[in-house]
Amino acid sequence: MLWPKLKLSMNHGGNIYQFAKRLGCLPEQVLDFSANINPKQAVDLSCLQDVQLTPYADPDYSLLKQAINRRYPVPDGVDIELFNGASAAIFALLRRLQPKDLVLYTPLYGEYAHIAGELGCTVHNINRFNLLLADIPEHSTVIFVNPSTPDGQLYDMPDLLQKWQAANCTIIIDESFLDFCTAGSVTEQITNYDKLYVIKSLSKFYGCAGIRIGFIWTAASAIKALQRFEPAWKLSSLDMAYMQQALANTAFIEQTREQTAHLRALLHQALQDSGLFDKIYSGQANFLLARLTNLDGYQLQAQLESSRILIRVCDNFEDLDKRHVRFAVKDEQAIARLANSIKNIKK
Repeated sequence: MLWPKLKLSMNHGGNIYQFAKRLGCLPEQVLDFSANINPKQAVDLSCLQDVQLTPYADPDYSLLKQAINRRYPVPDGVDIELFNGASAAIFALLRRLQPKDLVLYTPLYGEYAHIAGELGCTVHNINRFNLLLADIPEHSTVIFVNPSTPDGQLYDMPDLLQKWQAANCTIIIDESFLDFCTAGSVTEQITNYDKLYVIKSLSKFYGCAGIRIGFIWTAASAIKALQRFEPAWKLSSLDMAYMQQALANTAFIEQTREQTAHLRALLHQALQDSGLFDKIYSGQANFLLARLTNLDGYQLQAQLESSRILIRVCDNFEDLDKRHVRFAVKDEQAIARLANSIKNIKK
């Protein structure tokens, strides 16, 4: 089907400012379970004190690319293009590809449907919960998020990649949450299939949503074609300096994975003990999706406002409804506060 033009303002987690204004409190007084950002940061902001702001930043981002390549080694022939966040990478790539047929494995991040509507693509939605291996149009562009959002399922990719390659598809894999898992990236497959693109965000894992850096890995020839449409100086000196330091903290990787697994289990237990949900999805990222038994998400949110807790209602995800809510993995104190608040919810 053809999608209509969509509003530029997409529903998204993390709008604590609007929420705080409605409650009459400060944004920092909101306990935000709606935005799935690591509650820990790899480095302190003090690392930016010596950054020089007078000269223009390096338009080739050489030092940052080196830091990324050390953190995420890729095969020869695979290159990288940096963007002001993963959303900017998504927009740039789809505008460059101009796909006629776009296959979206739903539910997934709403920006994909947004840009599809702007480009006038013919969109083919496939519900990955029960139609994962459904047939797709040949020569289409496929978008798949792994681990998925908003449920966090981690998929085994080889069979899916083989299926899409057999249909001669252009393949876009969004791995923005893969760092929370021990699974490997599909970037190794780019050398065998030059129509494979991998998108990654750094803000989620490194706990720095205000640092806007995302990137695309693909064949070097495709990166050159993409760069033709990109401006210089997409990233600030502060963005680059912070992320170079964060990427260098290699101990943070295993610490975060262990911490996330522990806190995710605590969050799961809190949701289960509340008796509010008939299903809690078994996610592998830093968030959990749950389906309410009697209430809908907006009713739950209304009852949590007195506790200044913000959650993510997922009814704007294809194939989900307003009974589905997502909770980010927070620290132990925040989870305890949520657990105490949802115990008092009127069912």
